[in-house]
Parts: sequence; structure tokens; C-alpha cells
Amino acid sequence: MANPGFFQRQADARRNTGLLIVLFLTAVTLITLAVCLVGYLVTRSQTSALPFHYWLTSSHGLTTALAVVLLIGVGSLVRWADLAGGGSRVAKMVGARPIEPDTNDPEERKLRNIVEEMAIASGVPVPDLYVMDNETSINAFVAGYTPGEAVMVVTHGALTHLTRDELQGVVGHEFSHILNGDMRINVRLIALLAGILMLGQIGQFLLRAGFYSGGRSRNRDGRAQAAMGLIGFALMIIGYVGVFFGRLIQAAVSRQREMLADASSVQFTRNPEGIGSALFKIGMKGGYLDTTSHASDMNHMCFGESARMKFSSLLASHPPINERINAIQPGMLARLRSRLRDTEPGQKLRQDTSKTTGKAGLNDLVNQVVAPARGRSSSSPVRSSLAPDTPQPAEKLSTRVGTVSAQSEAFAVQLLEQLPSTFRNLLYTRSGAIQLCYALLIFDLSPSIQKQRLTLLTEHPLLGAQPDLLDKMLPALARLGETARFPVLELAMPALRKLDPEERDALLKNVQKLVAADNRVSLFEMALTTFLNRHLELGAEQVVPVKYRNYRQVMPALRRLLSLFARAGTDTPEDADKLYLEAMAGFGTSQEESRAGKVSMRELREALEILNRLSPLLKPAVIDACGYCVTHDGKVDVREYELMRLVADQLDCPMPLRGLSPNGD
Repeated sequence: MANPGFFQRQADARRNTGLLIVLFLTAVTLITLAVCLVGYLVTRSQTSALPFHYWLTSSHGLTTALAVVLLIGVGSLVRWADLAGGGSRVAKMVGARPIEPDTNDPEERKLRNIVEEMAIASGVPVPDLYVMDNETSINAFVAGYTPGEAVMVVTHGALTHLTRDELQGVVGHEFSHILNGDMRINVRLIALLAGILMLGQIGQFLLRAGFYSGGRSRNRDGRAQAAMGLIGFALMIIGYVGVFFGRLIQAAVSRQREMLADASSVQFTRNPEGIGSALFKIGMKGGYLDTTSHASDMNHMCFGESARMKFSSLLASHPPINERINAIQPGMLARLRSRLRDTEPGQKLRQDTSKTTGKAGLNDLVNQVVAPARGRSSSSPVRSSLAPDTPQPAEKLSTRVGTVSAQSEAFAVQLLEQLPSTFRNLLYTRSGAIQLCYALLIFDLSPSIQKQRLTLLTEHPLLGAQPDLLDKMLPALARLGETARFPVLELAMPALRKLDPEERDALLKNVQKLVAADNRVSLFEMALTTFLNRHLELGAEQVVPVKYRNYRQVMPALRRLLSLFARAGTDTPEDADKLYLEAMAGFGTSQEESRAGKVSMRELREALEILNRLSPLLKPAVIDACGYCVTHDGKVDVREYELMRLVADQLDCPMPLRGLSPNGD
């Protein structure tokens, strides 16, 4: 059975975006009618006391309604456009500072190590990291439209007050939001609420203007000033009533996702006390963001409540801390309180009067995600080889999408430990990341051919070949072997994303020159160029919309993809034809259908672009068909591993390393 959790939540996230639009339009309609009612009452004597429904269709009513709709629409569109910059724009909005990849601060390096381990283990691109230096509270959030351009923001208090296990629990929680598509909804919620909030802000302005003008200009018509103040007061009330209902929508959308993210964090880290203890510390210290005016806007995005508000039991975007801790593991809250009494008897967790027992529905929901993780040790032995276990042919790879296993985490930890410090630090710089792309294409060639290939690159201070950096990278890549090629490339992606559009384009052209140098394209070269084009081309951060809702619409793309996998997974054309028909059987194709011939790099890229527009619930079958081709003989070689990782990345189906790395020594 495919993993319904990940793919279903992806589908739900897309549907929730449409639901938010519907709820927003409903709120705009109600607010517009409320403002029109105020306008009707103010101008009633001037319009011959028409009934409201007649007044609404008069020129006065239509003008008022149009003005309100335009005002709210423009306010939301302005914020929407402002946030088009994605996660980095949200981070700057709250005053966060980028954490340099090569930072020397021990707390920041601890965070980066945890994030890189989680990214490699889950198959998610390494997000850019930011810190809110002036926030002593404990909180964090992720923002962005796609996993490829996600950013993770943490407060300074989270870095200094949380242990490594606690910080790992928080990072696992935030990675769940990346995996499940929650980030996109969160950013769009900010934009949608902005227009409604603008109405209240204008009301405040008119209210102040009416009072101040009335006090300073006694010769003017006092009734006009009073009317302005009255209209301003009414708009302010209506605007903030709109915000109240907006917060209700915010809380309704966010609460269940926060519980699922808590459960996913336990599954990822296999350490319930990590995230439980982090929540406990938030309960004592608080997570309110006091240095930004956007704390209320960000409330639904953060690990814990970021803004103080009245009616918190109704408007809070997160369940109570006690409820979250007990949902993670029954009895944990009592253990944490007992531990606190033993060490710091003067401090107490703020009490929550809500009862957390007897909520079978909530606990059952969490147990669906947590159950596989319970009973495991919080630490995993590091294997002697970088190659995790190969899956059995009967096991479907789609069951691993959106998860982190003990084996994949051990792989990530060991890989990072084996990277030479100089080599790893180079991956964090633009020049080093660029040279890595070149080194990945030539490290297995002889020194003479390496030099010959590098002469194809135009001299440039940044984008040209830099022998001093390559001399440090090539030996390290040779020692690490082919298995490490994709993971180290993913470590370099934050630096590559910092390239200007012109620099990205030049890099892609240089990579293409090295690929074309021998007049043939290997599967790794095809995977590398497809990966780089997907993440570095113009518009790479844009959300891919769903276009296809059945396999018939994408059958040519499926044929190309599975033809390539069948050829890569067999040694003879006859075996490839047989494997291709077996892989295609689940899509209702004819047994007489023949396998496509050679698949070019351009055809593969086009096929993956088409298949990524499938409905999320249709993607598991594509992943499983590809997985069947690479595991049918009980082993996965390097070519098959890299192709599988590429397909998972291109279909936005992050897949952990366990079972994908080649077993081959």
C-alpha cells in the first residue's frame, strides 16, 4: 500500500488553498455588506429612506460595495506581490538575519548540522537558515512556496535555550511542514488577511482624522467631522471583526497540521522527549515574538504561539502546550514536571485548565503517524558502509516518501562525518559550489582528460575553472565514491541559489559543455543537468499547478520515463522489453505496446515536467513503477539510485536515502 499520509496531505494542502480562497471571498462579501449597511445608515436621509436592498443596487450602494472590494483586493494583492519573493522575503519581513553556511558560531553550526542531517535523510533540499537575533523567546518557522526555495527561521532563544535533541525535535516539526506543503498555505494566509486588516487600519485613520480635524477647525461643518469619525469607527470595528473571523480560519486550518507535525517530528527523530521537552520549555519561557510587528500575521506559521491575543482558546493557531505534549506520549508531561521540580523547584509550567484525557480522536490521529516510531531507540548505530539496505522487490518505494528512517539518518550522519572539513566548507561558498558541479562531471577521469575538459570553460573569476579549489575537491569525491554525488550536490544548493540569474544561466551552459565533451550522455550526466535545470532555472521557485487527473493524459511521458528505467535496470533489450511491459501493466496499457527507443535529456526533462503536474494521489503509482524497475533484481546500482533520486526530486516526492543507495562495494 502506498503511503497515504504524505500524498493525501499533499492533496489536502492543494484543496485547502482553494478552500481558503472561498472562505476569504465569503468574508469579503460579508464585510462589504456590513460596510454598505453603515453607508446606508449614514446617507439614509439623502436617499429618500429607500429600503436597504434597493439602496444596495443604487449608485450609492454599488459605489460603496465596489470601493470596499477594491480596497480589500488591492491590500491583499499588494501583500501577495510583496511575498512573491518566497521564504526569503518572509524572513526579511520579520527582521531575520541569514546564517552564513560557514558560520563559526557554535550554536548556529549546531543548527546547520541538524538541518543538513535531516535534509539528506529525507531527500529535501537543504533550506536557507535565518535567525532572529533580538528574540529571546523560543520559536521557529519555515516559509516558502516550494521545498527548493524554503527557508527556516529560528529565534536566538531557540538556539541558546534548546539542547541538540530539543532543537532536532523542532527542526523535525518544521521539516514536516516542508514535506506536507503547509508552507504555501501559510504564506498565502498572510496575504489574504492583509486586505481585511487594511480596512480596519483605514477606519482607525478616519477616526483620528475626524477627531483631530474637529478639534482644530471649529469653523468647519461639525456634522461632517462627526460623520467622518463615525464612519471611521464603524470601518475599524468591521475591519477587526473581519480579522477576528480571519483568525478563526487561521486557527482552524493550523491546529490539526501542528499536531501532525509534532507526530512527524517524533517519527523523524525517534526521540519523543526531544520535541516534548522543547514544547515544555516554550510553556515556561513563551514563544512570543516581541521585536516584530508581524507577530500576529506569523502566528499560524510558528512552532508555538507567536502573538498574545484575547480569546486564545478560540483564536490560537496551536493546541495548548499540555495537550501537544500528552499527544506525543501519554505521561510525558508529568515526567517533565517531575524533572523540573528535581532541578529547578522555583519554576513552574504555566497551567492549562483544558483536559487532555479522553480525547481518543486526537490521540488516534497522532498515533497513525507516531506508531511506527515508538519503541525505537533514539540513537541509531552507524553502519560501516555508506550504503543502506536495499529494499526487497515486493516493497513499494512510495511508502517511504515523506519519511525519515533510522537507516537514512545514520547514512546522513556518517556521510557528513566523512566529509573533509575543507571540502565541506567549500560547498557553502558560491565559488566552491560551482566548482563542485564541474568536479562531479570529471572526478572519475584521468588527470590529463580532466585538464582537457576544463579548457572548454571560458575564463571567469567566479564561473571559470579554479584549479586550486578543484585540487581540494577531486580527491575527496574520489574517496567518497559515486554514492555521495547527489547528497553533496544537495549540500551545495543553498550556495548555488545565491547566484544571480545571469550566473545561473552561465553555470548551466558550462555544465552542458562538460556533458557534451565526449559526445555521449551518461545517466548521471542526464540526472545532474535535469536536477540543476529544475532548481536553478528562472521560475524554479514557482508552484507547479495540477493539470492532469488521470494517466491517459500523460501516457507518452510515462512511456519515455519507464522505457529509460527498464533499459537502466537490465542488461539486454529483451529483458528491458519484458521489464517495461511489467512496469506499464498497472496503467492499463496494451501488452503489444513496444518500449520507446533511446530517451534524450530533453525528452526526460519534458516527461518529468508533465508528470509533476499529475494530481498528488496519482504520483505513488509512478514512483512504484520506477521502483519496480530498479529493485526487480534485488539490488540497486549507482545509475538506478541516481535516476530514482532524480525522479523523486522532480515529482516533488522527497524520498529518504534508505533503500536507494547502491549496495555495492
